Order: sequence, then C-alpha cells, then structure tokens
Amino acid sequence: MNLTLEQIQDFKGKYPKQIWSLFFSEMWERFCFYGMRGMLTFFMVYELLMKKDDAQLQYAATQAFVYAFTFVGGLFSDKILGFRKSLFWGGLLMIVGSLILAFNPHQFFFLGISFTIIGTGFFKPNISSMVGQLYKPNDHRTDAGFSLFYAGINIGALIGGYVCIAIGTGDMFSRFIPENKRWNVAFGLAAIVMVISLVNFIFTQKKLGPIGLQPTKLLADGSFQNIEKWKEYGTYVITLALVPVIMMMVSVPKYTNYFMWTIGPLTLLYLFYEMSLVNKAERNKLWAALVFIVFSIFFWGIYEQSGGSLSIFAAEHLSHKLLFFNANPNGINNSGGAFFVIVFAFVFSFIWLWLSKRNKEPNTIIKFGLGFIFLGLGYYVLFATKFFANLQGVTSLNIFTIALLVITFGELCLSPIGLSIMTKLSTEKLQGMMMGMWFLASAYGQYVAGIIGASMATTKEGSSNLDALYTYTEGYKQLGLYSLIAGVVLILISPLVKKLMQEVR
Repeated sequence: MNLTLEQIQDFKGKYPKQIWSLFFSEMWERFCFYGMRGMLTFFMVYELLMKKDDAQLQYAATQAFVYAFTFVGGLFSDKILGFRKSLFWGGLLMIVGSLILAFNPHQFFFLGISFTIIGTGFFKPNISSMVGQLYKPNDHRTDAGFSLFYAGINIGALIGGYVCIAIGTGDMFSRFIPENKRWNVAFGLAAIVMVISLVNFIFTQKKLGPIGLQPTKLLADGSFQNIEKWKEYGTYVITLALVPVIMMMVSVPKYTNYFMWTIGPLTLLYLFYEMSLVNKAERNKLWAALVFIVFSIFFWGIYEQSGGSLSIFAAEHLSHKLLFFNANPNGINNSGGAFFVIVFAFVFSFIWLWLSKRNKEPNTIIKFGLGFIFLGLGYYVLFATKFFANLQGVTSLNIFTIALLVITFGELCLSPIGLSIMTKLSTEKLQGMMMGMWFLASAYGQYVAGIIGASMATTKEGSSNLDALYTYTEGYKQLGLYSLIAGVVLILISPLVKKLMQEVR
C-alpha cells in the first residue's frame, strides 16, 4: 500500500523511518564523491605533473562545476524529472564517469570528471530535498533529521576519503594491486559504490509515497497531466551533449572564470523573477535564504582548502605519525573531518533538541555565526603547526588533526543547518531550485578556495620546504581572521534576518 505524504510526516519519535533509506543511498554516493575529490589535486600534481598553482585552479574549476550543476539538476528536477528520476540519472552518469577513470585515468581524466560533474549535479540536491519533505513545515525535529543525514554523508566521506587516496598512493592493499594499476582500482572503487547506492534506492523508494515523483501540470479544468515524454528524454540528451562542453571548460580554467562571472548574475536574476511571483511573506523568506547563501560562499571559500592547498600541505609538510600509528597524511586530510562529524553530529543534534525543549535554541543565523567562529579558530590552529615544524619543513600530523576537529565544529553549526533552512525558507515550487542555489553558493566557495590556494602555492624559486610551510601557515592565519570577522557580523545582523524569516527558526 502506498503511503500518503500525511502518513509519512505523521511519525513518532525523532526520525521518520524513510530517512534511513535515503541515508544509505547518500552515504555510498558520498563515498564516490569524496573519494574522487580527495584524489584530484594529488593526482594532478604528482601523476599528471601539473604545477601546484595550476592544479589548484584546475581543482577549483572541477569542484565549482560540480556544485554549479546542482542548480541545473535542481531546476530540471522541479520542472521535468522529479527528484527520483533526477537522482537515478545522476547516479548513472557518475558510474559512467568513474568507469572511464578506472579504465585510463591518465589519458581520460577530464572526460571521466565531466561525467561525474553532471551526475553529481542531478543526484545531490534532489536527495537532500526529499529529506526535507519527510517533515511537516516548522517541525522542530527537522534540524535533527538533517544532522543525522549529514552523519550518513560523512560515513561515506570517511571511508571513501581515506581508502581511495590510500589505494592510489600504495598505502593500502599494495601487496594485491600492481603498482601500475593502483589508480585504476582507486577510481574503479568509486563506480562500485555508486552501483550499491542506486540499487539501495531502487528497492527502498516505494516507502517514499508521493515524495520525489515526477511533477504534473494542472490544467484549466482542474485535472492533472503528466509531463510530456519528449521533455524528459530531451533532458537526458541535453545533459549528454553537455559532456564535451564541460570537459573543455574544466580543462581550461579561464573558461571557468567566464562561467562563474556569468552564471551567478543570471541565477540571481531568475531568483528575483521567481520572487516577484510570490506574496510578501514568502518573498521575505527568500531574502533571508539569500543572506544565508551569500555568507555560505565565504564559509566554503575558506573551509574548502582541504581538497586544494591542504592536499599539497599534507603531502609535503605533515609527518606520517598520528598518535602511536602510521597514517597517510592525505588520507587524514580527506577523512578526518568526516570522522569528527560522525562522532559529534549526534552530540550537536542532541544539543539543539535539548535547547529547543527549553526554548533556548539559538536561531539559525546565530548558528551560522558560530560556524564561522569555529572555522576561524581552526585555521589559527593550522597556523600554529609552524611552531612544531622541523628544519625539513615537516610538522605534526597530531596538531593538524586538532585543527580539523575545530573546523568540523564550525561545519556542524552551518552545513546541516543550511540544508534544513533552505527547505524551510523555500516555497513549495522552488524547493529544488533553492537547494540548487545553496550548492551553487558552494560552487562559488570552491572557486574562491582555488584562487586562495593557488596564491599560497607560489613560493620563490629556490625556497626551502620550510619556507613553503611558512607561506601556507601565514595564509591560513589570514583566513582565520576573515572567518572570525564574518562570524561577528552574522551575529550582529541576526535580529534583522530573524525578522525576515518570520516563524522559521
């Protein structure tokens, strides 16, 4: 028997049972995504032999398009495919991209990446939107649900982020994998887990009732009509035709500059158009959502050094000793934050619920401000690694890991709450688009992160490894300061934004 939306949302306890199905599909997709993400800069610098600053700009271009396409995926989902078909189509494209990379990553690197970019754009925003629809509007348990969902994201990120790079560099399973096939296996593993993700979704989607089904058109006589098949098939054809375009744009960073300077203004104009069609109360909520989106660009621009400058920092400036164990520094860089999210996501979820029951829970804008403050403090810890460096420019992996812990506290204050607030502030017909805009802001954050990272990678010719470490840590100090300033500004303007949000917390 198919469940109604009311039956799904009328659940007892903290979490709807459907969230677990989405949890596992997202977990394996994030294994694929973070496994890939953790390999990109390292692979470009040490396998494709790119210059460090060029590789970081290339990484920024790749990640910017990944998140920019979440807006496109959200838009097609709202208008044509629905959440479920968008998710499945995106997953198929990610599998194809991973298989191409597994076949020959050195020769077909940008082709494989282009498939995964478009695939992620269709997959990521739509599964998050389905989580939001499991809850009634203004259900105080929504933040806790997204925190749980975010833990699932990070289980996948933890495993994929460590295992893929460790296999590629020969730190795992080197006895069983020939040296010339390590990167093939690492990229191929991403394809395998995406198959698991889609199979899980196929067998569990019947529990979702009407959530995520293809949209219908309301006719003048009050009846509903299905979306024309040519529009659905046209969407598939168009996205495949975009693969060579994306391949060209990510392989030449200047094209990314043109794209980023174009897509942002166009997206804002479209949002303003949609805002003109709604009433004042809904418009004010969308203005509040825009405040969160703009500040999130600054957050991710600072936070997302992990895939760029911190990848090189880990490879060249970190020891291999974590407490009493040998560890792959880049594996820790890729997965350490995810580990701390898993450990502390339930703690933060409990704190928000505990404060909510006592009417003391800070509003979302205050949480955002706290996210920036923790982020800034974490980057000051990264700066402090310079005081533990030896003359060879190698510093403590333990101090680096503490920095990841503090930064993760900032992430837990902002990212899961950000997903939740987009669903709360969006109108019913703009759920996918607003979720896409949230990830588009991440695209700009990635773009900014690459520019910042590239600027830190340019040391003078003849400089020592210790000099390079000092250059990086001074850059992290500046990022910490900017983050603290942004956090204070957010807290100061919180009354104004709260007024725009109205009853939403």
